[in-house]
Amino acid sequence: MTLSTPVLTPSTLFARETLWQSWLDVEATLAEVQADMGMIPESAARGIRAVALLDRIGVDALEADIRITHAPILSLTRLLAKAAGKAGAYVHWGATTQNVMQTGRILLVREADLEIRKILASALLQLAEMAETHADTLMAGRTNRQHALPITFGFKVAGWIEELSRSIDRLEGGGRRLFALPFGGAVGAMHAFGPQGRELNRRLAARLDLSELLVPGRSNNDLFADYIVQQSLLAMTIERIASELYLLMTQEIGEITERLDDGTVGSSTMPHKINPKYVVRVLADAAELRNLAAPAMETGRSSHEGDSATNQLLSSVLDRAIPLAWEMAQRFENLLARTEVQAAKMKDNANQTGGAIATERLMMLLAPMTGRSEAHDLIHHAIEHLPDPEITVTEALRKDSAILAHLSEAEITAALDPAGYCGDSSAIARDAATVARRMAGGLKSRSSTSSSDVALID
Repeated sequence: MTLSTPVLTPSTLFARETLWQSWLDVEATLAEVQADMGMIPESAARGIRAVALLDRIGVDALEADIRITHAPILSLTRLLAKAAGKAGAYVHWGATTQNVMQTGRILLVREADLEIRKILASALLQLAEMAETHADTLMAGRTNRQHALPITFGFKVAGWIEELSRSIDRLEGGGRRLFALPFGGAVGAMHAFGPQGRELNRRLAARLDLSELLVPGRSNNDLFADYIVQQSLLAMTIERIASELYLLMTQEIGEITERLDDGTVGSSTMPHKINPKYVVRVLADAAELRNLAAPAMETGRSSHEGDSATNQLLSSVLDRAIPLAWEMAQRFENLLARTEVQAAKMKDNANQTGGAIATERLMMLLAPMTGRSEAHDLIHHAIEHLPDPEITVTEALRKDSAILAHLSEAEITAALDPAGYCGDSSAIARDAATVARRMAGGLKSRSSTSSSDVALID
C-alpha cells in the first residue's frame, strides 16, 4: 500500500497531519476491502476513497472537532462521512478507534524502518571500505584501556561490523513481528464483521502488505515494545562504536579525526581548540534512544482486551523513539563519512611500549623450552626490573641472559616487532568487509515488509 502522506522525514513522521492522513488511508482501504467482499456497496468505497484526504475534510475543522470530542478517530470519521455524502454511512464500518490508530502508526513505522535500513546499508558499506583499506594498518589493541596486543584497525572495524550486523538482525526480527494487522474490532474477535471477520482481516492485511495475527486485538503492545527495544539495542551498538571513535580522537591518542569543513570553530574562548562535532551528536542520540527501552517495556503491561493508559504511553514513546532512531542512523552514517584514520599515529602508539605489546609472542616462543608459566615469569621479571628507564623493553629482553639461553638476539627482536604479531587481524578484517557488503546488498534489495516472512497463521 502507498501512503497518501508526502515524503516523510524524522520530523514529519508522526506529525499531526501525517498521522491523520495515515488514518484516512486506513479508513479508505478498509472500505475498499469491505466493498470487494460485498459488506458495503462499491459506490460507498469509491466515495470514501475520493474524499479520504486531509485537504478535503479540512485540517482546521478536524482540529476544532477533536478539541470538543477528545476522540481523534471519532472526529476524523465524522468529518470523513460528512465529506463523502451518502457514502459516508459506511465509514468506519465495524471498526474501532485503536484498530485505525495502531494500523496507521504501524504503516508509518514501516516507512521509517525502510529508510533506516537504507541508511544502515550505507553505513555498512562505509565500514566495509574502512575494514578493507585498513586491514593491515597496525594499531594497539587495548583491554581495560591499556595496551594489550597488536591488532590492525581493520580488525577493530570488523568487530563493529559484526556487532552492527547482529543489531540489524534483531531489528529485522522486531519488524517482522510488528508489521502485522491489529484490526479485530472492539476487542479483537471481529464481532461486528459477523462470519466474514477473519476473511476481512486476511484481505485487509494483504491489501496493506501486513501479516495476520490470530488475535488481532488492541492489547498487542508487546509488538511495539519489542521493536523499540530492538532500536534501543541498535543504539547501544552505535553508541559503542561512536564512543570508541570519540576516545581515539583524544589528543593524546590522536588515531582518529573528523573531517571538518573550513571555518569550523571549536571554542568561543580557546582559539586553538577544534572540538569533535559529529560524534557527539551520535552519542547524545544513542544514549537517549537506548534509555527508551524501559518505558517501552512498561507499555506491554496493558490490562484485559484494551487499556487506554498503556496506549497513551505507547504513543508517547513511539513518537520519540522512531524519529530518534532515524536521526541517529543518519548522523552515524555522516560520522563514518567524515572519519579519518591517522595510520602513522596508530603505528607510533603501537610502538610506544618499546616492544612490550608483543611479549606474548616471545613468551610462546620460549614456552616449548621452559614451560609457559616459566616463560611468562622470565619476561615479566625482566620488564619489571629494567636496568635503565631509557632502555626499551626490546633492548632489555635481547640482553637478558635467562632468555638468551634459549633464543638469539635476532629471534628476540623479531618476536617483539608489533607489526609481526597481529594474529588473524588482516584476514578477519577482509572477511568482515565481505560480510558487510553482502548484508548491505540484502538491506537495499529486499522490502522491509515481506508479509510471507511474518505470517503467524496460515
